[in-house]
Amino acid sequence: METPTVRWRRLLPRTPARWAAAVAVLAVLVGGGTWTAVADDGPPAVQREDRMLRPGGVEIDTSYFTAGGSGKRPAVLIGHGFGGSKNDVRAQAEKLAADGYAVLTWSARGFGKSGGAISLNDPEGEVKDVSGLIDWLAGRPEVELDKKGDPRVGLTGASYGGAVSLLAAGYDQRVDAIAPVITYWNLADALFPDGVFKKLWAGIFVTSGGGCEKFEKKLCEMYERVAVSGKPDAAATELLTERSPSAVADRIKVPSLLVQGQSDSLFPLGHADAMQKAISANGAPVSVDWISGGHDGGDSETARVEGRVGSWFDRYLKEETGTDTGPAFRVTRTGGIDSTDGAALKRGASSDTYPGLRSGGREIPLRATGGGGTPAGAGAGAGAGTGTATKSTGSAETFRNPAGAVPPAISAVPGVGGGLSQLSSLGVGLSLDFPGQFGRFESAPLATSVRVTGTPTVRVNVKEAAGQDAVLFGKVYDVSPDGRQQVLPSQLVAPYRITADQQGKPIELALPAVDHEFDAGHRMRLVFSATDLGYASPAEPATYTVTADGPLTVPTAPAVATAAATLPWWTWGLPAAALVIAAGLLITARRRTATPAPDPALTDVPLQITGLSKKYAKSVDRYAVRELSFRVEKGQVLGLLGPNGAGKTTTLRMLMGLITPDEGEIRVFGQAIRPGAPVLSRVGAFVEGAGFLPHLSGRANLDLYWQATGRPAEDAHIEEALEIAGLGDALARAVRTYSQGMRQRLAIAQAMLGMPDLLILDEPTNGLDPPQIREMRDVMIRYAAGGRTVIVSSHLLSEVEQSCTHLVVMDRGRLVQAGPVAEITGSGDMILVTVAETVSEPLAEKVASLPGIGSAVRTDDGRGLLVRLDGATASRLVADLVRLDVPVTGVGPHRRLEDAFLTLISGGAA
Repeated sequence: METPTVRWRRLLPRTPARWAAAVAVLAVLVGGGTWTAVADDGPPAVQREDRMLRPGGVEIDTSYFTAGGSGKRPAVLIGHGFGGSKNDVRAQAEKLAADGYAVLTWSARGFGKSGGAISLNDPEGEVKDVSGLIDWLAGRPEVELDKKGDPRVGLTGASYGGAVSLLAAGYDQRVDAIAPVITYWNLADALFPDGVFKKLWAGIFVTSGGGCEKFEKKLCEMYERVAVSGKPDAAATELLTERSPSAVADRIKVPSLLVQGQSDSLFPLGHADAMQKAISANGAPVSVDWISGGHDGGDSETARVEGRVGSWFDRYLKEETGTDTGPAFRVTRTGGIDSTDGAALKRGASSDTYPGLRSGGREIPLRATGGGGTPAGAGAGAGAGTGTATKSTGSAETFRNPAGAVPPAISAVPGVGGGLSQLSSLGVGLSLDFPGQFGRFESAPLATSVRVTGTPTVRVNVKEAAGQDAVLFGKVYDVSPDGRQQVLPSQLVAPYRITADQQGKPIELALPAVDHEFDAGHRMRLVFSATDLGYASPAEPATYTVTADGPLTVPTAPAVATAAATLPWWTWGLPAAALVIAAGLLITARRRTATPAPDPALTDVPLQITGLSKKYAKSVDRYAVRELSFRVEKGQVLGLLGPNGAGKTTTLRMLMGLITPDEGEIRVFGQAIRPGAPVLSRVGAFVEGAGFLPHLSGRANLDLYWQATGRPAEDAHIEEALEIAGLGDALARAVRTYSQGMRQRLAIAQAMLGMPDLLILDEPTNGLDPPQIREMRDVMIRYAAGGRTVIVSSHLLSEVEQSCTHLVVMDRGRLVQAGPVAEITGSGDMILVTVAETVSEPLAEKVASLPGIGSAVRTDDGRGLLVRLDGATASRLVADLVRLDVPVTGVGPHRRLEDAFLTLISGGAA
């Protein structure tokens, strides 16, 4: 059954991609305003339907996206990351839908509004749900079928969503292509690598899921058991393995694009390597892409990755054989700083074949150097640990695991280290090894630079003095020529559990897989530490002796070629821009006119629009906005309403000076709007999806943003904006800890910086739950209460009705109606009768039975009646109420804004 929400969203589909970052930057720099630009309104494109489905016996919250046209199309399922919901992937879904796919997103069990407990992609839980969703797609008339009940379908998703993509391909043979991103192959291997408990990530995993009680009971019991003991048992390993893609390795036989993160201590590159080997062995096409970021942070390269995923599906779902799906292997490499903007430079390197993790091995001789003395590497410029170890003889190093395994060494810090790891090639890092707790082996200075791409390996002999298991953590540092700087590539460390029967004989250990260039003159430093912050080490004190039984072998992947460095943008961009500007000046010289003089009569009027028109690009007679006129006064909260394609966003872009109208004018406080007009400094705006630096606090983000405007700090009025936004103590916390509602309020506070007299908000409540929506409504009302003006564009009519004082309704570029909310909703056949005392149900029934009355329903507070006239007049109704001795105190028309809106745009775009 279609819910009212479904009907409404079908009527008003959301517009796709709305960012125009370059224009936004220009607006801030030139106009001094605080907004982000949005894209032009176009014809209705993507429609969304929200509905609850029960594909596996549990209610699953879904969204279904389609674009225009009646032809058959392939389908794509997009899963979300752990701790998220379907809302996290909406932008990608809209883009794929606009590109000709039927797209279904869903919140996995235990997340968002979906029911059930989290069971970590159980084949009988989350995986079964996906098969049920594929069943649902098979019944959609617009979805292309390979045969009855078998839709042409691909799956993609990041992390948790990536794993279920792999699992679905293994369990459901109807899946035709997959593109998993930064995900796991074997979850037991991810959380218990080599039998060592990855305690920090496991704890974050459980916490981000909402706590242990949100998980399936046996998973919660397993986690608590391992967390207490500090050591995974066989039952825990078996439980996680059976819910991992590796369990169905021989059944994944579809084209697979595998995207894995270099800055990822949760699911390192070795997981993608195992995927590639298994899937390619099944005969399916496979491409591997190592991105710069990952679960630890860094650049997720979202636009590039989503573009490649789209091409992958174009090739293998749409069967467009001419589509370039990219190389068999690609890796993003970071090196150097762009002098124009301070950003890290990135280039791609690729190969026509996948090199694996051990291609082109080069042997690097090592010698023991001692691991005691000062801490080994507290970041760039830190002491290199030049003291002597507990014991160092020849190629052997002896060191201790302290009681309680504290203090622990530091390598990756989830959510923090990754932001630095992507800059490891720049000499920036975060690492700390404590004296006496590690042994190290070092190479001679390198005669030439060495690019390591893959997993270094070394043969060692390990002994624990008491014959117990030895738990060690191996890593390879890049040490500067003077020995004062050492960098841990991608902040990665590999854990090892060396059992008693493995001790006393040579064993080969694999170090973390990385892509990192060691410059000539630098040294490679192999370190084995007894502890690491991210892992559980034995609480009992222990003494370890490690002997290097051979050189360090590093993979160089000679077939992987780095793309040629591109010229800095300004070497070609500035001349090209100059030509474009010169041409534009020549073309428009004849029609340029002087900026109109200020209108003194409008000095106190926040906004007046007169005869505004804007044609679609390259169109002679199609208008995005046509002959639009309205006025906004101080203190008003004005709602800008209209279906997609109505011209709302085009109007806002012209209002902010980002595009020029073809006809008419806009005046803000009497000043005509032109690009860069000084009066724009009195205008602030927020467009959904404002970006923040996740590791900075909310306050620090606002300070940094205001500094970028170049305006005096005292003009920011930060405290006043924050009081209105109501973030409280959360301002001191990192933004990555914020809920969606808090991020929205921080974005509103950013738009309020400088306390602009005119504030424009585009869809400020998107993605918020009802309590957060109510808070956002209060923010708007408080802001306008100070005599300022707010314009809000929104699809949530109930919120507009409660928060706005005035409305402008547009349809197909034209003004349909403007005025107070009460005036627009105050017509129709619904009458509100207020009375002096509570209306009884029998009385309501008696009124409903009167001649000419369609219905009579008590209001929520019981002191009124909503009466629908069906032939009777209002005066006749009043006479009948008096005859029934009803103590009437007021009678007036009543209509919901939704009813009024639908009436106003009837016959318009839907």
